[in-house]
Amino acid sequence: QVQLVESGGGLVQAGGSLRLSCTASGRTFTTYYMGWFRQAPGKERDFVAIISRKGANTYYADSVKGRFTISRDNAKNTVYLQMNSLKPEDTGIYYCAAASGGLYRRERDYEYWGQGTQVTVSS
Repeated sequence: QVQLVESGGGLVQAGGSLRLSCTASGRTFTTYYMGWFRQAPGKERDFVAIISRKGANTYYADSVKGRFTISRDNAKNTVYLQMNSLKPEDTGIYYCAAASGGLYRRERDYEYWGQGTQVTVSS
């Protein structure tokens, strides 16, 4: 069992930055690929980014490529999402998730989810 807790959300103006954190419980953090998803109001939850177990590989949704950076610190059981040049369309609830099988982009392939943290970008 893995418990994930996100933090770092908030209200920011367009063009600003935020860094989200997601800390995992347990001693098996390094066995999981870690992803970030987001859900805008009235929309489905979408893939944002994923990082491999040792951090060597990362993938991003086209909408955030070049603006967001995912990273992880396995010694702290934490995955981060650095978000720069934020746009109003980045507004939503951001979730971190853990997958044991691979670099998945589909929600259904993730086994554990955090409770989410709200990000609001004002224009």
